[in-house]
Amino acid sequence: MSTQDKATFKRVMLKISGEALMGDRGFGLNPPTVDRIAEEVKSVHDMGVEICMVIGGGNIFRGLSGSAQGMERTTADYMGMLATVMNALAMQSALEARGVFTRVISAIPMDQVCEPYIRRRAVRHLEKKRVCIFAAGTGNPYFTTDTAATLRANEMACEAIFKGTKVDGVYDKDPAKHDDAVRYDQISYDDVLAQHLGVMDASAIALARDNHLPIIVFSLDEPGGFKGILAGEGTYTKVHD
Repeated sequence: MSTQDKATFKRVMLKISGEALMGDRGFGLNPPTVDRIAEEVKSVHDMGVEICMVIGGGNIFRGLSGSAQGMERTTADYMGMLATVMNALAMQSALEARGVFTRVISAIPMDQVCEPYIRRRAVRHLEKKRVCIFAAGTGNPYFTTDTAATLRANEMACEAIFKGTKVDGVYDKDPAKHDDAVRYDQISYDDVLAQHLGVMDASAIALARDNHLPIIVFSLDEPGGFKGILAGEGTYTKVHD
């Protein structure tokens, strides 16, 4: 049996926060951390899995915090979208340094640095085994990158969303603050919404639920974790019907 046969999914969406790229810095990009995540993505790509990615922008600028400080919300959100393009370009560079062909596809056209979003073209890139990094969110203010990831995952016919976080799944309360926090092996979309568990924002969870798209929450800090789950191993929480 080849490694490709072992992969439990053929096409997936990997959603990570911008903060995941900071490493131990308080702001911006930490190149060794970007490289480590790129290695994780490459290991899954080598299994024959088609990979979409959405990366947040919170390490550079967060629209909500900008608007909380008096900036007009729409402007702040557009600034946050531009931050995600910077992160996407950094990840593209790291992946292509490892021989993985990658396309950055932006919901806001900026032809000099990346492609505009055209669904059929993006699907073709995936069929050609290129990693597609979707940047600039949905192109609309008031929508988070979680919602953008869920939207693009549905449009690309992904079989699951992999949400890389700092913890190895969904807990009933914050495990960093509570020693008695309990991890769920699986949980329904409705329970995530009812308990305000903060896996993704409510509109993203609702969009996944309406399209029966499972969300797999795992630790991005666990070396080999992404590949392990696709091979049917590892610790994670599955959010589904």
